Amino acid sequence: MNSYPFSKRLMTITYITSLAVMMGYTLWLYKMGSYRSLWVPAFVTLVLLAALLMHLGQGLKGYISQVLLVGSTYLTVLSTLSISNVSVIWLGLPITSAFILLPLWLALVLTGVLGPLVWLFISHPTPEPPFYLGYVILLLLLALPRWEHARRRALLQVTDPYDCHCRAYNYETLKERLNNEFQRAAMLNKRLAVLVIHLPQLDMAEEQFGSRAKIALLDTLCSEVIGRCRDHDILGRAGEATFWLVLPDTSESGALLVRERLQHALSQCVLVETGHLEARIAACLPHKESFERYIQRLHARAHALANG
Repeated sequence: MNSYPFSKRLMTITYITSLAVMMGYTLWLYKMGSYRSLWVPAFVTLVLLAALLMHLGQGLKGYISQVLLVGSTYLTVLSTLSISNVSVIWLGLPITSAFILLPLWLALVLTGVLGPLVWLFISHPTPEPPFYLGYVILLLLLALPRWEHARRRALLQVTDPYDCHCRAYNYETLKERLNNEFQRAAMLNKRLAVLVIHLPQLDMAEEQFGSRAKIALLDTLCSEVIGRCRDHDILGRAGEATFWLVLPDTSESGALLVRERLQHALSQCVLVETGHLEARIAACLPHKESFERYIQRLHARAHALANG
């Protein structure tokens, strides 16, 4: 999975609950006088506190905090298994948490390689062969739902005509629809225009305010453009910060009127993080040229808008 598996609020509750449970477990061991078993829970409490701060911190990406949470679970369970006579069924707790919190490939590496290696270093009776068979079956059963979910998500991304971050068409669908309109205009002697839209604030919004500001910026642009265009106009995302608005049966003067209307509407949009929405728009009409040449001119126009 490429995206975050759970919402940030749910994960924050998970970190806080884990930290509270580990602190309670540490205090309980202290009150019971089990000082030999106290050091690992105390250390894990500090690790969980660091994981919580990493999770709440802005600009920290990746799965560092999740890895710390899973590692803390592993360390706690394995230390308990090494010093007390408890059932090995508790080993399923960190394995399950790894497959829930981490990407599939990282969970397989952690549970399939590091788990058995750590097991060899603890002073626990050597398990019977059925234990290893059950361990492998457990890994396969936990990996199967994540693998199926990833397969379905990849299939959806291939067949979904829309961009994964906004309501515009993705580039492949946009190029196919534009090719159809280009051929129709050439065969029926119809007019065709394309507006190239560039968002210079997009990279800055993601770097300074995170992905939510980027998504809000994209949603605002798509809502304003789609709400002020005809039903058969086509909005697609041609690049990271570039959109193409295909306007069938539209002359150059009509495209310029649409550009002025969109620039006025977008300039009135105000976002909390970035302020007034800034958009650079240029019209590009096809001439007597091939479709590939027209696509090159559209990319050149988008490059010129990006450079100011």
